[in-house]
Amino acid sequence: MTTPNISFEFFPPQSLDASFRLWETVRELAPLDPSFVSVTYGAGGTTRELTHDAVQTIHKHYDLNVAAHLTCVDATRDETLSIAKEYAKAGVTEIVALRGDPPKGSTGFVPHADGFSSSVELIEALADTGDFHIRVGAYPDPHPESADLDANVAWLKRKVDAGANSAITQFFFEDDTYFRFRDKCEKAGIDIPIIPGILPIENWTGVRKFAERCGAHIPSWLDDAFAKAARDGREDLLSTALCTELCSDLIDGGVQDLHFYTLNKPALTREVARALGLTPSVKLQDVA
Repeated sequence: MTTPNISFEFFPPQSLDASFRLWETVRELAPLDPSFVSVTYGAGGTTRELTHDAVQTIHKHYDLNVAAHLTCVDATRDETLSIAKEYAKAGVTEIVALRGDPPKGSTGFVPHADGFSSSVELIEALADTGDFHIRVGAYPDPHPESADLDANVAWLKRKVDAGANSAITQFFFEDDTYFRFRDKCEKAGIDIPIIPGILPIENWTGVRKFAERCGAHIPSWLDDAFAKAARDGREDLLSTALCTELCSDLIDGGVQDLHFYTLNKPALTREVARALGLTPSVKLQDVA
């Protein structure tokens, strides 16, 4: 089996305990030599400053290639592009450009009166700067706001035409989901890399609820498998085995890059990476 390139997603801390967890996660996973790491925004842009601080700290102290999430939520065009300029000035040359989730309690995304109305507009503006490698989101299952999978593909094509350089998918549970989507994208003339998003299942109940909200297909056999594993106290073993098998099947199907949603919990991601033949380099120093 070919050894893949891997990358990780982190989210910014909103408490002291969460801060310790983030930096422990970075320390644990950085020695696996990721091709890049990304740092998320909270819903409604609630972690904008925290994201900015985390991006700069990871970039400066860990010498990692950081892709900063940037969204259209609750900000003017000038404010959003000002953040991008600060990233470029700090040496951060990758951005994950997203529309973003609306604030909690709202009924849907409403553009700021002076802001970007969609991810496509944001991508166009970032591409015009010439400063960034632009990564975007992709949905291998129908997005909750899309009519069907073809609509997902058409929207991704608009992002590519606007200047996107690569895409990262929402998580999924079966390799056929990714390959079906990839084939549709190729037929639509989408020629950028489409990196599978991988979510090691730390807690099946929580992941299942998240999957329902974002429209990811939930195979019935997973409910049965985790119910049995819970009775036997083997949830972590099952999660590691399922995630490793999914990654192996993707690699066998020609995938060269895998992006792990770590949830700032490194253990399962580290175990899956080890099972895939990835060995850590020398441990990095802690943040001063």
